[in-house]
Amino acid sequence: MSAERSTFPPVPDTVLPHPVVDNHCHLDIARDGAALPLADALARAASVGVSRFVQVGCDLPSARWAVEASREHPQMIAAVALHPNDAPLHGGPARLDAALDEIERLATAHDRVRAVGETGLDFFRTGEDGIADQKYSFRRHVDIAKRHDKTLQIHDRDAHEAILEVLDAEGTPDRWVMHCFSGDAAFARACLDRGAYLSFAGTVTFKNADGLREALAIVPRDRVLVETDAPFLTPAPYRGRLNSPYLIPHTLRVMAEVLGEDLGELCAAIDANTEAAFGGAW
Repeated sequence: MSAERSTFPPVPDTVLPHPVVDNHCHLDIARDGAALPLADALARAASVGVSRFVQVGCDLPSARWAVEASREHPQMIAAVALHPNDAPLHGGPARLDAALDEIERLATAHDRVRAVGETGLDFFRTGEDGIADQKYSFRRHVDIAKRHDKTLQIHDRDAHEAILEVLDAEGTPDRWVMHCFSGDAAFARACLDRGAYLSFAGTVTFKNADGLREALAIVPRDRVLVETDAPFLTPAPYRGRLNSPYLIPHTLRVMAEVLGEDLGELCAAIDANTEAAFGGAW
């Protein structure tokens, strides 16, 4: 790995014309041994107009971290869950249930925990022996979100149809988000028909992402969100390097071009959409 790939890109020169929310980031995760101190990450983001954040837990330690960070930083709210790839690692049904019970406790810890996520299905990293645990965990998360009126934030990798099958069987919460949307226009329509918000990450800027941009083009303006998934999925022209919320302007400029919209108007719409998707202002 080159030294450059394990460094953070420069802060963009221009400030977004309207503040936006990064609705999915992991500011606790060090990637390739590198991480920005939280205060630095928040300050860099604020300097370009990324003013608020949804800090996402994907296992018990990171879920607990998200809850505490949201208590301490008014610009942050929390999402808590077991990532689908984490679900099969708990050593059997009893331990998985115990972990899910802890997620439910964290989801109701205080009112700054707005979402249950990221949950869902991942058929890329988990083999056949882990699918049953993934589906069971996903169903439990859907139930937690519905019973406690939390937003459901879904991870979907190579599992489009299976995601829809679970949602159709369990019923969707009032608010749910397809995190890092990765499907085509037809799958986008299927999610929208079920009431989803679709969130786009740096992947929409990649040269080989024509299908993803076609999906973005059909999303109603009141259903589109933006995220980093930091420290992953860094947008062009810095693909492969470390990601942080201050890099969202690169993603938003591409999104505005695809949608044929003024950048400021798109930012304002996304800001309002994110509040609606996560239960109001914070």
